[in-house]
Amino acid sequence: MFENVKARKNPIGLEFIKQGILTDIQVTRVLEYQKDHRDLKFGEIVDILDMCEKTQLLDVLSNKLQYEGVMLDGKLDVIPVDYLPRDIIINYRALPFKLEGNNLSVAFADVQNVQKTKEIELMLMNAGYEMQMYVTLYTSIMKQIGDVRTVENKFVDKEEKDTSKLIDNIIMTAISKRASDIHVEPLGDKIRIRFRIDGELITATELPKDRQAIVTGRIKSIANMHQEITYDQDGSINTYENFSIRVSSQKNVNGEKFVLRFLKKNANLRTLEDLGFPQDKELISVAFEKRNSMILICAPTGEGKTTTLYSVLDFLDKPEINIISIENPVEMRMNGINQVEIGPNITFASALRTVLRQDPDIILVGEIRDQETAAIAIEAGQTGHLVLATIHTIDAIEAVTRIKKMGISSYDVSATLVTTISQRLIRKLCGKCKKPHILTDDERKYIARIEKNTGEKFVIDETMLFESVGCQYCNGIGYYDRVGAFEILCINEELKDMISEGASTIDIRKYAKENTSYKPLIVDGIKKVLLGITTIDELKRKIIV
Repeated sequence: MFENVKARKNPIGLEFIKQGILTDIQVTRVLEYQKDHRDLKFGEIVDILDMCEKTQLLDVLSNKLQYEGVMLDGKLDVIPVDYLPRDIIINYRALPFKLEGNNLSVAFADVQNVQKTKEIELMLMNAGYEMQMYVTLYTSIMKQIGDVRTVENKFVDKEEKDTSKLIDNIIMTAISKRASDIHVEPLGDKIRIRFRIDGELITATELPKDRQAIVTGRIKSIANMHQEITYDQDGSINTYENFSIRVSSQKNVNGEKFVLRFLKKNANLRTLEDLGFPQDKELISVAFEKRNSMILICAPTGEGKTTTLYSVLDFLDKPEINIISIENPVEMRMNGINQVEIGPNITFASALRTVLRQDPDIILVGEIRDQETAAIAIEAGQTGHLVLATIHTIDAIEAVTRIKKMGISSYDVSATLVTTISQRLIRKLCGKCKKPHILTDDERKYIARIEKNTGEKFVIDETMLFESVGCQYCNGIGYYDRVGAFEILCINEELKDMISEGASTIDIRKYAKENTSYKPLIVDGIKKVLLGITTIDELKRKIIV
């Protein structure tokens, strides 16, 4: 009875009840939802929860708010982002949809927000347009902006005078070219914009120095960063469909540099085979199907360690086990996995202590970087859990030395560590433009040297070899996407004894090469060259022999 009274006290809710569109209970549900989503209006929530026919909802809103309603289901007459920046459209829930002369029709999901409507009206007036206001549905706006693709840009339009559109153009061009990062770098006489694509930094454009202040201000604005602060700070941009963009600023002698890191929200998990793992089911089983132990993924920064961890989790995931991850940040959301994100007051070590009380079977630790985290992770591995973690080392065998240098005893390392995997991401030849390649004398000598150093014998089929060219599809680079080169060390009982007794890295490496399935990183790299996946030039660039 109380809920019914509460519902009937809401004016617009009462209107829906009077017209028989919603029940008292439905109105109450909307009001409860609104408590946790205070930025949303009543009608927007009805729309989101799909409580009635869209046309009915729009009619009620139009009559109640005294603005003409418009359904935005089909193709629009204009491209909305030509008139308003993408972040304004999403945050203000306002969409330009028709232009007649200088009269621009704009549909709002919330026409009652006078401050926002006036801001947009002034923005358009300064651009020479007179705004005509309409009311529409929240979901219509979000669908339309999701369908807009200014991203068929083949280059950054540095001549764009509107800074909001310029920054949007830079971001959308980066997305279209599969960039993982954007670097906005103030130099002495210009601003350099670079994209990191497949691990390499490529200059996208350069802007005049006199635009630096306004470019800096715009990035800070959309990233929710403090305008007046010029020292290091972090922010985020969440107005681009399917992407969360982390923003980091750092002051240098020429101004503030920004790095925008793209995290794909709904990225597809890649299988171990897709990553480039050896297609050896027995090896994969020995490497990963463990309990009461620790598995370490080792590589320098930016070599795909986290992606490999996710693929391993996917390989191990079963309904009957409890998997918890601790990450900074959570880069990919996985169904069925309990993911914990490190925050200002949460460290890997403190989160790990709590996780151990959550009855986990498998624990993922995003990175082991200090003695405290290493000690708790080792303890977890010794008390019935499988611990997966990353660590910064140059190869799989050095991981043993690295974790001992963190203060973990040789006995604890030998008792817990079962698999270490080192990897590098190497660029794949572009399938659209690669051409057949005949090995040079230097390349043959290089392969012969690898054979001598590793004891591996390679079979060379020159019909399988290719070289890079460059085309529009790969941005003229000759490579497109990346694949992993891996070395996998499965620690058997003899190796455990050697680690426990403090054997040197040289002795462990010698034994592993002669007595286990371990193959150095370069061996997998050469195999991928001989399969026509990459080139020797790319291997030399990424793997030091």
